[in-house]
This record gives sequence, structure tokens and C-alpha cells, in this order.
Amino acid sequence: MLSSFVPKHLLARMSFSKGLWIKLELLVLLVQRELASRYQGSVLGNLWPLLNQLSQLLIYTYVFAIVLQVKLSLRGVQEDNPLTFGLWLFAGLIPWIAVSSGLIQASTSVVRQPNLVKKVVFPLALLPLVPIGVAFLESTLGIVLLLAFVGIFLGKIHFTLLFLPVVWIVQLLLTAGLAYWSSGLTVFLRDTPQIVTMGLNLWFYATPIIYPVDLIPDSFAWWIVWVNPMTAVAEMYRDMVLIGSISHWGELGTALVLSTLIFLSGTWVYKKLRPGFADVL
Repeated sequence: MLSSFVPKHLLARMSFSKGLWIKLELLVLLVQRELASRYQGSVLGNLWPLLNQLSQLLIYTYVFAIVLQVKLSLRGVQEDNPLTFGLWLFAGLIPWIAVSSGLIQASTSVVRQPNLVKKVVFPLALLPLVPIGVAFLESTLGIVLLLAFVGIFLGKIHFTLLFLPVVWIVQLLLTAGLAYWSSGLTVFLRDTPQIVTMGLNLWFYATPIIYPVDLIPDSFAWWIVWVNPMTAVAEMYRDMVLIGSISHWGELGTALVLSTLIFLSGTWVYKKLRPGFADVL
């Protein structure tokens, strides 16, 4: 439980200050403690998230590259190769797994911490951000492994990786906004986590992660490419890691606007619902 990890000296400082740096310090500490406790006693420890990513990679690569023989068309990359498809797929899976796993955990982040909710000085806005931070850090293992594979099998690492923090901003804004929505609503509507899980299943197949964008029918293409922020995020990962040139700036800009709106609306809803958390829990 996170409530047993909160240092008393930080809570004491919060009773006198609402400084951003103090909250950030507490958030970092909570993320570290959550990472340490999540796989405590496990033999493989924090390698389990990476193994989960690799297992999904192998399954989807086998089904779509070998069985269904989905073809790719990537500039400067060898086509019709299961290895190439696997790298392409992994680049799209990494941000998706970070968003989906963080959101699933965040949806119950408030109801799982009634002790913290009832602490007068604890900043409740941090609770949904902890699982998001954990999922984001776990995804970095996948990024490191992907870059190793790209360096070994393709023989080059592109300078476009320098733009990765820009994509992370969109990814984190989107996940945090949805997390505030779902975690706040879960306190009053306990069906929300199940709705989130079902919605993520639909969202996954509505995002070109396991299939290329050019296979999307024209009647759906605009909605998938421009209204779905995860499309821009996944395509930017592939641009930066595999291709070495970025051709989705427009889509990313639209995704940034949408993600910012989702984040602002989520924080507003969470703030409005927050005064009733202690009464319900």
C-alpha cells in the first residue's frame, strides 16, 4: 500500500507549502516505492514487464507476419521480412502497453488508497499519476531493447530519437487525462474499471499497431489517423526508431491538442469530484 510509503517529513512540509517541487519529490518517491514493491519476492522482478512485452510481440508477429502475411511498406527498411515486421510491431506496442497498463492501474488508484484519501495534507492529484509513472518507466526497458535490436539487425540508430521526449509529452498528457477521468469516476461508479478495460480492447484494434495505416479503409482513415492520438504516437515511434525521418508532425500536433484537452478536462473533473472521495470511501 502506498499509504505506508509516504514519508512523514514530506507530509509535514506539505502542511505548510503547496510547492510544485515538494509534490514532484513525493511523486518520484511513490513511483520508486511502487516499482520496488510490485514484484517484491519475484525471481525475475522488474523484468516481468519486459517479458510481457516480448510475449505479445512474438504472438502478434507470428499471427500477422507469418500466418496472415501482412506486408509493410517502409522507406529504407527491408520489406516482407518477419524480423522487420517484429521491429515495426514492437515500436508500436511499447507506447500502447505503457498507456493501457498505466490507465488500468490508475482507474482504481483512488479506491485502493482510502488511508491517503483521508489524510488532510496529502495531494490526491498524485494518486493517478503513480501507476502512470511506473508504466512509463517500465516501458523504457522495451525502448532500450528495441534500440538494441535495431542496432544489431539494421545496423544504425537514427538521430531522430532526439525528438522522442516530444512524443512522450503527448503520451503522458493523454494517459494522465484519461487516468483522472477514470480514477475520479471509479469512486462513485465502481463499474468504471471494467468499462476502461473494454474500451481499451476496442481502442487497441482501432489503432494501427498490429496492422499498417495503409490497410485502413478510406471511410475510417480520417478518424483513425487524426482523431485517435495513439495513432500519431505509434507512428512517431516508428518514424524515429526505424525510418529515421519524421513524416507525422501534423498528426502529432493534432494529437497534442487533443491530449491537452483530455488532460485539462480530466483534471477539472477530478478536482470537482475530489471533495466527495473521503465521504464515499
